[in-house]
Amino acid sequence: MQPQTEKKVLIIIPAYNEEVSIGAVIDDVRKAMPTATVLVVDDGSSDNTSAVARKHGAKLLAHTFNMGIGATVQTGYKYALLHNYDIAVQVDADGQHPPAQIKELIKPIIEGRANVVIGSRFLGQGDYKPSLARGVGIAIFSKIVSIILREEITDTTSGFRAVDKEALKFLEGCYPDDYPEVEALVLLHKKRFAIMEVPVTMAERQGGKSSITTGKSAYYMIKVLLAIMVDLIKKV
Repeated sequence: MQPQTEKKVLIIIPAYNEEVSIGAVIDDVRKAMPTATVLVVDDGSSDNTSAVARKHGAKLLAHTFNMGIGATVQTGYKYALLHNYDIAVQVDADGQHPPAQIKELIKPIIEGRANVVIGSRFLGQGDYKPSLARGVGIAIFSKIVSIILREEITDTTSGFRAVDKEALKFLEGCYPDDYPEVEALVLLHKKRFAIMEVPVTMAERQGGKSSITTGKSAYYMIKVLLAIMVDLIKKV
């Protein structure tokens, strides 16, 4: 088992119109993980997200038009494999994910206990309280995914997660397009990857605007539930 200092870590920051917060997020990630590479994947932003990312020293990949979070994260995964990274960590550009806790997120991977690690807001740390619509969706997804995985998963929609190289090889070719976090867990389980959660404390959004409104929450829930049903019966 390689010691942590020898692991090659890529921090993927998917971003869409996050010029207000992206600079501080990059700075905080570089401070917390000075040996890691920081990659911003700009998903067709119409503001200065790319320029701010470059100014703060991040590597940058930019979509020419908006493709959605799934394609944006997948772009980061493809970069990670192309450049032979051992671990890829997804950190949102809005400042909610705590870079200081990345080391705890990747620890189970380094120790060989997991292929995929999710940062959970609901494991006893912090006081995160989602909106009613989002909370209902999270609860439903967590219950369904926990049944499928036969282990409790409390935060299926968390985008603060880390994957090892084996999981990268799988996800770079079949990462779900829309609202991918929940569906990806089902696909990973079908391929027998080890998935676990660690407790994290998440902050309030530091800038920008969430793309998930109350109306979209209902659409999101129905679409993901249908996708999960399809995933359960198709070959992966």
